[in-house]
Amino acid sequence: MQIITAAPAIQRAGQHAVAAPKSSLTGEVFGKLINLSGRRRFTSQRVVLYAVLALKGKAGALEVSREALSIFEKAHADLMRGNSEMPGIFCPELQQAYVTDGGDRAIREFIELARQTQDTIGNKVRGSAELLNRLVESATPLLGTLNGITQLYEDLARRQAQQAKKQLVGVISEIESIAKEARIVLFNAQIAAARAQSSGREFSVVTKELSNITARIDELAREALRSSAH
Repeated sequence: MQIITAAPAIQRAGQHAVAAPKSSLTGEVFGKLINLSGRRRFTSQRVVLYAVLALKGKAGALEVSREALSIFEKAHADLMRGNSEMPGIFCPELQQAYVTDGGDRAIREFIELARQTQDTIGNKVRGSAELLNRLVESATPLLGTLNGITQLYEDLARRQAQQAKKQLVGVISEIESIAKEARIVLFNAQIAAARAQSSGREFSVVTKELSNITARIDELAREALRSSAH
C-alpha cells in the first residue's frame, strides 16, 4: 500500500548525485533502507577486523577485508543515490545526517583509509601498521555515525506506518459513508419497485443487484477495519 511520496530529491550530497525517488515510500521500501543501512555497520567492522588479521599474516584475510569494503561501499552508494528499488536522500532529516552533519564525508573518508590500508598491507609497504592503527581508531566513531543514521531510517519508517494507519482510517470512513448512501438508494429503490407491483419486476432485479453491492461495500469496510487493527 503506497502511502507517502518522497520529497523532491536533493541535488548533490558529497560526491554523490542524488537520484529522484522512482516510487512512493512503502513499508517494504523502508525495510530495505533499514537493512542496507544496518549492513554498513557490520561490514565496516568486518573490514577492520580482517585488515588486522591480514597484517598478522592470516591467509585470505586481506581478500575478506576487501570484499567487505566493496559491500560497504556499494550499500552506501545505493543509500545516497538510490537504485531501482529505493530512493536516495529523500527528506531533510537525511540531508541533515548525511550532508550537514558530515555523515557522508565520514563514511567516504573511512572507505578511502580502508582502501589505502589494504593496499599497503597487500604490497607489504612500510607504514601499514600506522595506517591500520588509524583505521582501527576511526571504526568506533564511524559506528556511532552509522548507528545514528540507521536509527533515523527506523524513525522515518515508524512515522510512515503511523501515517499509513491514519490514511487507512480515513479510507474506512469514506467506505462507511458510501455504504450509508448506497443503503438509502437501495431503500428508495425497494419502495419504488413495490409501488410499481407487476410492472416493476425488472426494477426489482436492479434492487437485488444494489443489495449485493451494499453487502460487498459493508464487507470491504470490515476488511479495512481488521487491517487497521494489525
